Amino acid sequence: MVKVALISGSLRKESYSTKIAKNVGALFPEGYETQFVEIGQLPLYNEDIDTEEHVPEAYTAFRDTIKSVDAVLFVTPEYNRSTTGALKNALDVGSRPYGQNAWDGKPAAVISQSIGNLSGFGANHHLRQSLVFLNVPTLQQPEAYLANSPQLFEDDGTFKPDTEKFLQSFVDAFVTLIEKHQL
Repeated sequence: MVKVALISGSLRKESYSTKIAKNVGALFPEGYETQFVEIGQLPLYNEDIDTEEHVPEAYTAFRDTIKSVDAVLFVTPEYNRSTTGALKNALDVGSRPYGQNAWDGKPAAVISQSIGNLSGFGANHHLRQSLVFLNVPTLQQPEAYLANSPQLFEDDGTFKPDTEKFLQSFVDAFVTLIEKHQL
């Protein structure tokens, strides 16, 4: 079973990023298991509280979760032409302590979204910059920038057919990337 973490960059209860992540999780094929990974409980990364003598329990649990998965799907809104502080913090927590990067080598894919027309372009690319440094092979094509996110869903919270069709092609490409890295 291939395990894929779903991480939303938004902490908001009714977040579009979280709704997208959970809906995309259902598009993975048989043999794949997705799990939503919370990031809101992580204290801001601070090396003073992350010592050999004392590691915050939330840091340890998060790092162990990331280490236990085979791949990661990030879904993020755009805040001020970048990703969210919560998501950047999760990347920082998972990459520490030095030399113990939990993200290392795990294939990833990025979906950005916004309620307007820009579709989170800045967030998508800023997140990718960090992933390059963290040695995370990231799906290049197709790119997933979702504009007008409130209009992507049916009344029951599932994707509209065109959105599902596009995101299914995205997941299929991500699965191909994951399989290349499973060898």
